[in-house]
Amino acid sequence: MPPWGAALALFLAALALLLLLVPRLQSPWRRAVGARTLPGALFQDDHREVKSGGPADQFSDGREPLPGGCSLICKPSALAQCLLRTLRRSAALETGPRSWLSGPHLQTLCHFVLPVGPGPELAREYLQLADDGLVALDWVIGPCPRGRRITNAGGLPAVLLVIPNAWGRLTRNVLGLCLLALERGYYPVIFHRRGHHGCPLVSPRLQPFGDPSDLKEAVTYIRFRHPAAPLFAVSEGSGSALLLSYLGECGSSSYVTGAACISPVLRCREWFEAGLPWPYERGFLLHQKIALSRYATALEDTVDTSKLFRSRSLREFEETLFCHTKSFPISWDTYWDRNEPLRDVDEAAVPVLCICSADDPVCGPPDHTLPTELFHSNPYFFLLLSRHGGHCGFLRQEPLPAWSHDVILESFRALTEFFRMEEKMKGLNRRRTSFLGGRRRWGALQKREVSPSYNLEETFSWKRSYTR
Repeated sequence: MPPWGAALALFLAALALLLLLVPRLQSPWRRAVGARTLPGALFQDDHREVKSGGPADQFSDGREPLPGGCSLICKPSALAQCLLRTLRRSAALETGPRSWLSGPHLQTLCHFVLPVGPGPELAREYLQLADDGLVALDWVIGPCPRGRRITNAGGLPAVLLVIPNAWGRLTRNVLGLCLLALERGYYPVIFHRRGHHGCPLVSPRLQPFGDPSDLKEAVTYIRFRHPAAPLFAVSEGSGSALLLSYLGECGSSSYVTGAACISPVLRCREWFEAGLPWPYERGFLLHQKIALSRYATALEDTVDTSKLFRSRSLREFEETLFCHTKSFPISWDTYWDRNEPLRDVDEAAVPVLCICSADDPVCGPPDHTLPTELFHSNPYFFLLLSRHGGHCGFLRQEPLPAWSHDVILESFRALTEFFRMEEKMKGLNRRRTSFLGGRRRWGALQKREVSPSYNLEETFSWKRSYTR
C-alpha cells in the first residue's frame, strides 16, 4: 500500500471510531432548517395512505407505501404502475432483523471504509478522447458464475454502465453491484474519469462536476462495441451528477434504456455551499488532495496548486480547481449554470430510479435536499425513499449484498419487460390496422360498405404513452 493510502486508511479508521462514540452528529443541513426537517418526515402519512388508499394498483397522491417502510414517489403512469407492482413483490424491501449496522453513520462508513475484499476480475481499456485526454473502462469479466441468466430475450447480455462517486473511490458496494449484475446476466463496465483510480492524467484538464462530454464519448464507444445490446446505467452518490447531466443533455439520443442513482446529490450547489458534517468533509477533502497530489506539477500551469492543497472545504477546493483557473477563470454562478445536474432535466427521456435514505448523513434530510416536485411532475423520475440506509449503504446481513442492488436489477428487468410488451402491442396494432385497411379496400371493390364492429382506440387502451 502506498504511504498516502496508509494515511487515508488511518484517518478513516479514526473517523469510524469517532462516529461510534458520537451517537448523533448534527449536520449543517439540520442546523439550517431546524427541527421541522426530522428524518423520515416524508413518511408521516404512510399508514394513513395504506388505510385510505384504493386498490393496490392505483395511485393516491403520487406517494405509495412499499414493504420495509419504503415509499415510492412518482407521477402516476402506466410505467409507474409496472414499477410499483415489481417493488411490492420484491423480497429485497422486506425488513430484516435490526443489527449493529442499522445506524446511518455505520452504514455509510462500512461502505466507504471497509476493504473491498476479493473483487471481480477486470479487463481495463483506456479510451483516448477528442482532446487527447484519457478515461478508463473496467470491463467485468469474472468470476463467471454457473447458471448465469441472460436478461435480454434476444440472447445478448445487457450492458450495465457503472459510474462511481465523483471522488474516484471504487467502493465495496460498486464491486458488489458488478458481481451481482454479472450473475444476473449483465455485462458490467465501470467508467473512471480522468486521473481517477489509476487512469493517467495525460493533459492538465480534469472533468468538472457535471460535465458529461467525456461520458458521451465513452457511451459512443460502448455502443460501437455492443451495438445490439440494451444499455443500462447506475451511478453512486456524487457520481449521479455526471449521469443526470448526460441524460439531460442527450435526451432521447442517450442510448440508455434505464438508469438508477444510489443516494444521488440532486441539489449540488446547495450541497457544496452548506457543507457536510466535518468528519465527512475532511475525509472527502483529504481523499481529493491525495488523489491530485501526484499531478501537482502538471497542474501548476492551470491552477494555483498551493491554494488548492490548502483548501479547507469542498467548496473552496472545487472553486479553486475549476473556477479560479489561470487561463480562463469563471465565477461560481457560471460554473453551476454549466454543471448543475438538473439544468436540463426536462429533456431527459429515460426512466430514472433514485434510491435515497431519510437518514443520509452526507446528503442531508430529504425534506430539504430532495426536489420532490421533480418526481411528482416528471414521468421519467421515480424516488424510492427508505427510512434507513445511510449514504450509499443500504446494507443487510452478510454475506448478502446491499438491498439496493437487488431493487435496481429488478426494476431494470421490469423496464425491459414493459418496453418489450409495448413494442409487441404496437406491432400488433400496426398489423391489425393494415389488415382492416385491406378489408376496406376489398369491400370498396365489391361496392359494399364495411362497418367495423368495434372501436380500435377503445379496445387497445395500451396505446397510451407510458409518459402520461
